[in-house]
Amino acid sequence: MTELTLTGLVKRYGRVTALDGLSLEVRAGEFYCLLGPSAAGKTTTLRAISGLERLEAGRIEFAGRDITAAPVQGRGIAMIFQTFALYPHLTVRENLAYPLREARLAAGEIKRRVDEVAELLRITHTLDHKTTTASGGEQQRIAIGRALVRQPKLLLLDEPLTNLDAKLRHDMRAEFKRLHRDLGTTMLYATPDQLEALTMGQRIAVMRDGRIVEVGTPHQLYARPADAYAARMVGAPAINFVPGRILRRDGRDRLELPFGEVALAEGYASLSVGDQVTVGVRPHDITIGAAGGFRAAIQLTEPLGDITVLDLDLGGEHLKMVLPEDRAQALGPGQEIEVVIRPEDLHLFDRETGRRID
Repeated sequence: MTELTLTGLVKRYGRVTALDGLSLEVRAGEFYCLLGPSAAGKTTTLRAISGLERLEAGRIEFAGRDITAAPVQGRGIAMIFQTFALYPHLTVRENLAYPLREARLAAGEIKRRVDEVAELLRITHTLDHKTTTASGGEQQRIAIGRALVRQPKLLLLDEPLTNLDAKLRHDMRAEFKRLHRDLGTTMLYATPDQLEALTMGQRIAVMRDGRIVEVGTPHQLYARPADAYAARMVGAPAINFVPGRILRRDGRDRLELPFGEVALAEGYASLSVGDQVTVGVRPHDITIGAAGGFRAAIQLTEPLGDITVLDLDLGGEHLKMVLPEDRAQALGPGQEIEVVIRPEDLHLFDRETGRRID
């Protein structure tokens, strides 16, 4: 069942269009991620849903009603910002209780909700301490708790892990997944980090210039992206792109690349000889092979623990490949290797529109 529907949202700041006819649907109980670089429109989308931004055009429906012009307080929505925005002069308990006191709930109900949320977030031991004594991870949990005590039907999260170090970001990704599993609350999470989106999102909307480029599951966006921009946003190291051209040799269609040729995989009925395309290949899909592959010179190696990223030069084209660490140990800059790229692992995109060719 659809919980949240955005239709044709338009928001401008002077001459800058932050949202350009944005539309999307979020299902009830879904962990949905907005993925895009800075200025893609992620924060503006969340602020419009929460009621903090007024739109030039468009419609927002939540839980079966039109909330486009509804007041912030009546939407049943809570938002967690990039900055923790805690009150340093108050204790953790007082920070958690603050929105409930503003709503004039009874003291007993306030205590019950604060205690429940503190236990859920594992911050009971901090309740009577000032927030200034809390660690970065605890402060993030307090900020989450202040939203959860309101018992929102929709939780908006605007790059909430940006200010944490790498270890805490890893821990908090797992924490958000646990919270989503335990609470079942619909969550809309904005991030520029594809790792956050891939590890947490049940579905991901890739954003660019105030529009949705593509929506899909993490697997769909990685294994079969419908758009070259979305393909580039998902996956680390990023997908390699090279120009390609369709040709016919010995009665068979082939794909000409800057460093050689490969057979054209089955299923490209829309392509004709001479067509020019953009060819994408994931670094993990390039493998070391025997004679008959492509000759590549290693420019640089980047050991990352269990894997190593190799920067390759193939006839002037620079591509990245990924190898298990044990296979990469004997390789280094200056060496030449034979690499294999299988036709079925290639992603073909229209050179003008960036849309996938099938």
